[in-house]
Amino acid sequence: MGDVSAAKVEGNPNPLKAMWKYIAGSTLVASLCCLPSVVMVMLGLATVSTGAALSDTLYWGGEGFGWFRGTMLLIASLSVIIGLVVYFREQGICTFNEAKRNRRKIINTSLLVLCISYLLYLLFNYVILTELGIAVGLPWESSRDAYMFWK
Repeated sequence: MGDVSAAKVEGNPNPLKAMWKYIAGSTLVASLCCLPSVVMVMLGLATVSTGAALSDTLYWGGEGFGWFRGTMLLIASLSVIIGLVVYFREQGICTFNEAKRNRRKIINTSLLVLCISYLLYLLFNYVILTELGIAVGLPWESSRDAYMFWK
């Protein structure tokens, strides 16, 4: 049984690389309420007023889109959970008995990944996208005050 676990770990020498893909993907998915409007305005595919209306609709859930933001956050959470499962399986933790033996590692890694994912979401969505949105002309100056904790 130990040989199988060692073979799995040797098969993928850097399982953390796969974990970062899930974390980054979840951050992008969770930010889909604001990301499309910034990208569309940056590429000239939408006017500033259209981009602002789109982001307001997707973020606040107007015009029947109340389900959108919650759904994106759920998909992002599922992405992180799937990433954790894949990561631990690549580490050779496949059964409940192995999970019990490695409980501390599983809990610590899961908490670290969840915290990093949440912090990256906050940084990307509320700082980076806000600044990019303001730079392209979106009316998000009031959002800037919400994250400027260093004032």
